[in-house]
Amino acid sequence: MFIEKFGIFILFLGPLVFFHELGHFIFARLFGVRVETFSIGFGPKILKFKKGDTEYAVSLIPLGGYVKMFGDDPLNKDAIPVEERPFSFTFKGKWARFWIVMGGPLANFIMAYVIFMTLLVMGERLPELKLGVIPKTSTFYDLGLRSGDVIQKVNNKEVYNPTDILLEGEDLIKTMVVGRVEKNITLTLNLTGETFFEEFAKYPPTLRQPILVDTQGQTYALSLMSGKINWNTSYDQLRQTWDNEQPVYVYPLSVDEKNAEDPFVVNFEKEKTLSLKAYKNLDIGLSDNGFKTVDLMVKSINMKSPADLAGIKAGDVIYSLEGEDVHSFEDLRGNLQKSKSEKVAISLWRKGIAKNFEIVPEVLNQDGEAVKLIGVYSGGIFQPLKFIETKSKGFFEASLMALGRTWDTIVKTIDGFKKLITAEVSFKTIGGPLAIGKVASDSFNTSLSYFFQLMALISVNLGVINLFPIPVLDGGHIMFIFLEILNGGPVSRRKMEIAQQVGLSLLLMLMVGAIFNDFSRFF
Repeated sequence: MFIEKFGIFILFLGPLVFFHELGHFIFARLFGVRVETFSIGFGPKILKFKKGDTEYAVSLIPLGGYVKMFGDDPLNKDAIPVEERPFSFTFKGKWARFWIVMGGPLANFIMAYVIFMTLLVMGERLPELKLGVIPKTSTFYDLGLRSGDVIQKVNNKEVYNPTDILLEGEDLIKTMVVGRVEKNITLTLNLTGETFFEEFAKYPPTLRQPILVDTQGQTYALSLMSGKINWNTSYDQLRQTWDNEQPVYVYPLSVDEKNAEDPFVVNFEKEKTLSLKAYKNLDIGLSDNGFKTVDLMVKSINMKSPADLAGIKAGDVIYSLEGEDVHSFEDLRGNLQKSKSEKVAISLWRKGIAKNFEIVPEVLNQDGEAVKLIGVYSGGIFQPLKFIETKSKGFFEASLMALGRTWDTIVKTIDGFKKLITAEVSFKTIGGPLAIGKVASDSFNTSLSYFFQLMALISVNLGVINLFPIPVLDGGHIMFIFLEILNGGPVSRRKMEIAQQVGLSLLLMLMVGAIFNDFSRFF
């Protein structure tokens, strides 16, 4: 597993580094600068060969790369022989040095454009833009959005991924068409794209399959239609569309985990009909009839955890915390965090018998917050991601759309860093190599289209970061070039030494902070 993830990380980061350094390399050669080393990675060289004046290498540490140009140290330029100065970076004019330095970030922006354009020309395989569980107290619910809605159009234009929504809703998302249980519904939102996505991110599409469990631990399929189960409609959608005049049908169910395509075996011959006219809430009606959603069944227990020490076992069905009914594993988790007691009372069903336990939760610090844990894993069965295939946009339309996507990504990236600097966004959101590796692996296993979209996004981020006016970064070199223009001559040796020391310190602090965030998240 680690080798696979490491391989995906190299496959993801390698092209980003290669094209960044290639940008520097091409402009250096165009302006007649001798390139001594072109390396992907840092540290000891694993593979190397020499062609002409340049040594090409792959180095041990895969977190970057470098192009070593002849005479690139302005502090030692006087030591360069006069006859060699035409091939030296330092002795080139300001315009040439600017483009050699700018070549790296420019290559990253071009790479992002090419990826976006290729995806648009070839067509993309993308997960549906589906909403998760929408609480009745949320802004989305007030606007008419519901759990499981699939976003199809924004301002009457088809959308397939988050970038499309941002581009179509650049000024305002006026209307949105969503698919809801085999119907298309048009909603008026009047939200900015940014406001929409801040809310959208709160509801990931983890929707529960319509599967129940009874007091004995037997699983059942739930339906609002006799003799038929619609596995494309989640329990969370059913509970929002259910009317208490409708009877509810449940069928004994077994799950064949080896059959990934069709894992559910339903016994339609043993249909049970539940009349829940006395209830306005499906959760409560089912609970009073001895059914809970299957995510409240305990799948497994952490050894030596509070739940293990209290005697909770796999197969138990939790129905109450602190005397209050819970109707989902999220309810259980949320109510546990709200509890002010040192001990919490948990009630559950075990093979038809109601049992009560007192548990002292373990309290851990996660991202600066105290989080209570009892050590149980949910037996929830969730709907798989559905994918859609987009049609080719054609070369001309794709080239224009890719330009818009690239520019929008650059603007959003700059805006993100601005919010980071002004403390509108916490520094804890910054990720290092572990975070990049995880999202690269997750996107690769979800969809190649998502993998390459993420690569384009990180390519833009790499280009923008390198343009920061920090010495040792490309932006720092560009800053010195502009200072030369303003001063009418080179910056003094002492000022350059101080600036490089400060720049290196800032860069190291940023790297250490990002790596620290990684370890806080994953260890």
